[in-house]
Amino acid sequence: MQIHVVKSKIHRVKCTGADLNYIGSITIDEDLMEAANIIQGEKVQIVNNDNGERLETYVIPGPRNSGEITLNGAAARKVAVGDTLILITYAIMDIEEAKTFKPALVFPNEATNLLN
Repeated sequence: MQIHVVKSKIHRVKCTGADLNYIGSITIDEDLMEAANIIQGEKVQIVNNDNGERLETYVIPGPRNSGEITLNGAAARKVAVGDTLILITYAIMDIEEAKTFKPALVFPNEATNLLN
């Protein structure tokens, strides 16, 4: 049997931008992507702590050490700049592997979105 498990999480980052006129996706500071083991194009779930919205899109890398977290396209309607977000990716694996798997959990500075 295979199950979905949390692969990585970037916990409590601030939304720094919302670009409705972009094709789609979320732009994430590449340093945060690496720390959380997230790759370009990967599906990510976005949880907005300020309004309760949950949505899914794919990741594109943003400039390193920028703290950028920008929702693009239709997703831009689900956030406001300054909202606190949690970004989660999942993996499908065998249940035995899942029992010992350790996700990448990242807790950036909540004011700057930068790694401490």
